[in-house]
Amino acid sequence: MENFLYSKELQSIKKSNRFRTREVFDKNLIDLASNDYLGLSTNKNIFQKAYERVLEEQYTAPKASMLVNGYNQIHKDFEELLCKTNNFESGVTVGSGFLANIAMIEALCRKNDTIFIDEEYHASGILASKLLKTEQVIIFKHNDYFDLENKISQNKRTGRNIIAIEGVYSMGGDLAPKEIFDLAEKKEALLLVDEAHSSGVIGENLLGIFDHYNITPNKYHIKMGTLGKAYGSYGAYILASNDVIDFLVNRAKPIIYSTAPSLFDIALGLESLKYIIENKSILKEKIKQNLNIIEEVLNIKSQSLIIPINIGDNKKVKEIQAILQENGYLLGAIRQPTVKSAIIRLIAKIDINKEQLNDVCTILKEVK
Repeated sequence: MENFLYSKELQSIKKSNRFRTREVFDKNLIDLASNDYLGLSTNKNIFQKAYERVLEEQYTAPKASMLVNGYNQIHKDFEELLCKTNNFESGVTVGSGFLANIAMIEALCRKNDTIFIDEEYHASGILASKLLKTEQVIIFKHNDYFDLENKISQNKRTGRNIIAIEGVYSMGGDLAPKEIFDLAEKKEALLLVDEAHSSGVIGENLLGIFDHYNITPNKYHIKMGTLGKAYGSYGAYILASNDVIDFLVNRAKPIIYSTAPSLFDIALGLESLKYIIENKSILKEKIKQNLNIIEEVLNIKSQSLIIPINIGDNKKVKEIQAILQENGYLLGAIRQPTVKSAIIRLIAKIDINKEQLNDVCTILKEVK
């Protein structure tokens, strides 16, 4: 009976220093662990505007799925502004980035289609790929466009080719290479781009990797983004051609069978998007300033605000995290299965001051 309740499995997790717990951290700790890249989760003005927007509605909760009567003007306004700013034909809001990946991969990959997925793609996408037949899924080496081209060329299946990549990878902080976009165009493959960690952080207009590479979206492009990172809220969206979005609305189970996204979360995302558009110059300058400090102190040149520091030891990574906490800083101690080798993950959030970032980088340099 004891084993039935997972005690042996838990012992094994503990023994490998991979045991995790939920913790309400001391609010005085300086946060360098979360994905709140622009510090918008503490912006009370954005919060107030979103709150007032929801109060204008007859009701404050979505009440039902999108296709019953859960679709609200707030969802529509957000989708339309996203399409306008990102240059896509159509869009749909979804409950979370996890659900968005399940929706896209499970629905868009039809019987004869093949999906080529980066080996470091988010766990939600890898899980979604398990809903397909084994022969429909081909994993390629991380950011390796030669391996991807080789695997597409060798594929004998007759349906669509679909490529799934991320704009910025959540653990490595590295960007998808432009060559993958070029390859998708050459092969006329659908390209799914998970912009969870790139939207709001990179690009001339802080709109993500399409913006960064100055790529005009076409009918083969599908962009997914979340609100739980730079947008300081919760939820997600998918942008694509009219046909793709119409197909998802008719076939994607997380859209059809889930309650529509929270009105307040989407209103908050909408206000955050407006804020990013209006303040992009100031935000970009702060991002640049932080990345310069990272390069000067840690000798790490990064294009994103995710700074992974390889430690390679599960026990040591927790010890380093504890030392940093004693000094007033909260950083992520990331272990398997999220990463192959344990890392300290520093998020160079732009709402912390230069002195603090300098200080935390100096401590990291010493304890590493």
